[in-house]
Parts: sequence; structure tokens; C-alpha cells
Amino acid sequence: MAPNDEIELGIIHRDAATHGALHHGSTADITDTHAGVSDLEHEFSLPPVDRGKAAWSFLGAAFVVEVLVWGYPWSYGLFQDYYSTHLPFAGSRNIPVIGACAMGLMYLAAPLVFGMLHRYPQTKQACVMIGPIIMALALGLGSLSETVPQLIVTQGVLYAVGGSLIYSPTVQFMDEWFVERKGLAFGVLCAGTGLGGVVIPFLLQFLLDKYGFRTTLRVWAVIIFVATAPLIVFVKPRVPTAQAYAVRHFNFSFVKTPTFLCLQAGNILQGLGFFVPNIYLPTYASQLGASSSISALTIILFNIASVFGCIAMGNLVDRCHVTTCILISTVGSTLSVFLLWGFSTSIAPLLCFCLAYGIFAGSFSSTWPGIMVRLKREESRTDGSMVFATLAAGRGIGNVLSGPLSEALVRAGEVGREGLYATEYGPLVLFTGVSAALGGLGFFGRRLGWV
Repeated sequence: MAPNDEIELGIIHRDAATHGALHHGSTADITDTHAGVSDLEHEFSLPPVDRGKAAWSFLGAAFVVEVLVWGYPWSYGLFQDYYSTHLPFAGSRNIPVIGACAMGLMYLAAPLVFGMLHRYPQTKQACVMIGPIIMALALGLGSLSETVPQLIVTQGVLYAVGGSLIYSPTVQFMDEWFVERKGLAFGVLCAGTGLGGVVIPFLLQFLLDKYGFRTTLRVWAVIIFVATAPLIVFVKPRVPTAQAYAVRHFNFSFVKTPTFLCLQAGNILQGLGFFVPNIYLPTYASQLGASSSISALTIILFNIASVFGCIAMGNLVDRCHVTTCILISTVGSTLSVFLLWGFSTSIAPLLCFCLAYGIFAGSFSSTWPGIMVRLKREESRTDGSMVFATLAAGRGIGNVLSGPLSEALVRAGEVGREGLYATEYGPLVLFTGVSAALGGLGFFGRRLGWV
């Protein structure tokens, strides 16, 4: 067992003034030495953190949850391309809002869902089981839709509800299983999104081309339901619920600190433009004359690159200051947007952009564990999972706004005379690049003494 991991998780504490011994928190006081020793022995019977079969089995199951929950929203660009060119949705407005709701609401709802699970921890295992059912139901109902608003409610909002219910307890369990290697663990978890975005688009594109969106949604609903069933055995807490949460205090004081405000501001600003390329890459590739498979490849390459980027960044966060990691992500993603995407008038540079953007921008969320650790050092009572939830909500603001913002930007007209800047996509490139650059606010905040 790693040193101080119980303190890190808030499971046990030292009450030197009254007991002078380590013990489990409970609603009743421990008044004799024998009871304290029994509790301590039980604590050391728990599975170890950061290592061992149980921890790695949990991480593997959490990785699959990430693939299934986030793989579809990250592949939504394929649906947008399909809906925009096929009846009954061709010519409809607000098609980008569907994907923005599916992903953005999962981000935005994180503080609410995490808070609910913190208040009622006994419901976590039930949420792990109920979430996939709601996700499958949402896609099944979406397959019956005839209008874009119906797709927004089902494929967007309802899917986000189900995804939040299974994903939120998984993240909270992660904070129990990994302490010293938290960055690497969360990097592996985030890489699940990338892997899902590699495999899932192939399947979705094949189904969309051959059977249409109705069959595609129904098939994916069945896959989600069947694939998540065996994960319930492994997606579980390290510490029994009653013991783990009896003394975990719900503390939001970290949101007032200069460190959090600065890092969250950069997180929100980066999120405003981060999702824009993923929405329009397949559509733009099609306009360049690419086949449907090459159009799908734009998303696949982005997600392949983000797998490696997330794992590398997660490992780096465990070793370096978090603002250094943020700077690396910021510089790489900003240059890739302005230089590669901005001047991609053929397929080759566009695919190069997908790789570079996936490595650098796709790994930005893997810096969150570094922010969690940084805030816990400033205030030991800080709950790491709630830091994660508020950062996710910050990114959700950008995700939800990216749909309507991107539609407005496309109608704004060109902003330059060369490359993509001379097309309707020029404002998108400019907006995404500026947003990526502002994501580095945390690095400059450190130089000013705010972080």
C-alpha cells in the first residue's frame, strides 16, 4: 500500500487530540485501543493502490467504459455529414447541436452527478448498471426520429444522461484506486476515448452507408448494452462504501483559489474551440473530393493520435509541473491549427493536421489529474473527484457553445486570401487557433504567481 494513500482518499485520519491513533471514520467515536487496532488491520486488508491485479482490472474495465460512453459522441461528425445530406434531415438547421448535447451535457452535468453520488454513495453501483440501459434506450428512440429536435432529445440529451450515470462513478472509483500514478491512470482512461474514436467510426460508417442511420443507431444500442454487462464485476470501489465516505467532507472551497480560477479559465477557453475541427473534418474532407472512408479517416487519425497523446501526457503530469504540460499541449495544438489546418487545401495536409491536433489538443484533458494534485497540495480537504467534475463542466461550456458558434462562424465569410482562410471555414480556423492559444493561460498564471 502506498504511503499516505488513505489520507489522500480521505478514508482514515488522525485524531490526535482525543484518540492518538489511526482509525476509520464513522458516525460513532472509537473509544478504545482494541477497536482502533482492529480498524487499522482491516484497512491494510484492502487491495493496494497503484498496483496489483485488482487495480489494473479496474483500470481495464474503466478504459472500456470510456470507449463505449465517449466513442459515439466523438464520432458524431459522421452522423452530421449523413444527416446533412440525407432525408429526412437534409437542409435542417441545428444538426451540430445533437452532438454538442450528447457530449457537452455529460461534461456540464458532472458536478451535479458527482455531487449526488457523493451525497448518496450507495447508489453508485446502481448507476453503473442503469447508465448503459438509458444510453441504449436513447439510441433506440433516436432511430425512430423524424425531425432534428427529436434527435436532440434522444441521441443528444437522453444519451448524455445515461453516459453520465455510468461514467461519473467510474471516475470517482479511479480516485480511490490510483494515487501516486494518478496521472498515468487518467491518461489511460482518456485514451479510451481515442481508441473508441478509432474503431467505432469504421463500424458506424459501414452501417450508415449500407443500412442508414436507423439501423446504425439500433446496432450500436445493442453493442453498448451487451458490452457493458460484464464490466459491472470490475467497476467497483476499492473501499467499502460505508467506510470510504463516512468522513469525506464535501468541500468546494478550492473554486475560490487563484490556482483553480486561472487553470479553469484556460480550460474553458481551450474547450470553446477544441471541438470545432472534429465537427467539420468529415464534411470538409468530402468537399475536397474525399470518399466516405477517407472522410471517416480524418476522425480516426485524430483519435489514434489522441490515444498516444493522452497516455504520454498522463505520464508527464506525474513527473512535471502541470503548467508545463499545459504549455506543451497549447503550443502544439495552436501551431497545428494555424499552419496545418489553415493551409490544408488538399487531403494530405488535412490528415497531417488530424495527427498533430490529436496528439497535442487531444491530450489537454490529461492535464486534469495534475490540477487535482496541485489543488490538494494547497488544501488537503479538497476532493479530487469534484475538481475533475468542475473541470469537466468547464470543458462542457465550450462543447455546448461550439455547435451554435460554429454554425454562425461558417456563415461569417472568409477571413484571408490563402488556404482555408479564403473559404467559409476560415473563421473556424481562426477561432479554434485563438481558443487553443488561450488554453495556455495557466502557464502564464504561474509566471505571475497565480498558480
